[in-house]
Amino acid sequence: MTTSLARCNAPDVQHTFAELATEALYREIRLTPKPGLVDRVNSGAHKDMNFALFMTSIAAIAPWFSTFFNVGRETARLAGPQTLRAIRPTGLACEQAMFNATGGVNTHKGGIFSLGLLCAAAGRLTQRQESLTQRSLCDESSAICKGIVEQELKNRGVAKTKGEQQYKAYGFTGARGEAESGFATVRHVGLPHFDIALRRGASEDDALLRMLLGLMAANPDTNLVSRGGTEGLNYARRYSRRLLTVRHLTPEKLVNALSRMDVQFIRRNLSPGGSADLIAVGWLLSQFPCE
Repeated sequence: MTTSLARCNAPDVQHTFAELATEALYREIRLTPKPGLVDRVNSGAHKDMNFALFMTSIAAIAPWFSTFFNVGRETARLAGPQTLRAIRPTGLACEQAMFNATGGVNTHKGGIFSLGLLCAAAGRLTQRQESLTQRSLCDESSAICKGIVEQELKNRGVAKTKGEQQYKAYGFTGARGEAESGFATVRHVGLPHFDIALRRGASEDDALLRMLLGLMAANPDTNLVSRGGTEGLNYARRYSRRLLTVRHLTPEKLVNALSRMDVQFIRRNLSPGGSADLIAVGWLLSQFPCE
């Protein structure tokens, strides 16, 4: 763990965790190249956003992470779903701050949900004087989101939102399902790719790119489905899996391969935005011990 939060008092933990959540967003947007996604080189498959807009969005979002943490602390002794209800007004206010900063463009709605949830989980754990680890943060996030898929997707009547429509059509649970699972895709797919790359001497950016490939290969990314249907999702997954099987994929070769992948994704109007959100989650979790 890069920070000794176990020895800090609650306000210090709150400040540090909020800073890490903010840094996670910066790490994601600066990571380049990301196929179909906004990065330092281009805007991917997006015509309404760019790198500068993402930086502006992060600046607007950052002050709210401490509030998520504090609500988690205040509701630490309550059942997890009560914390979810308690943080919803903060989530909506944070989203509005984002929209105000971006002129109505949705740059980080998924990131606000996932990272805000982790901040609330950290607040609950800190208030109960429990250690912050990858497992505890994910387990606490799962407890907070218990029943969210059934309540917000399964038991809805007529499907109105894209998320509801995709659940009805394909059973995809999106960000809600990932959160309720305790970020299972991040923990069991993304982070192992990241850790293996680091152990082999890769830079952190190279390790994050390999995490992205792993996530795209496994994640049923609802953003890809929204743009390209299941055909687009399957194309992205097959492409990612094929790259993961390439032997001796040096950092230079990886960057070149992802740049070529970017061209194909842009041509097909594909953007794995769900996996981009999980990069930020993965980086944040990587700052803490596994157990």
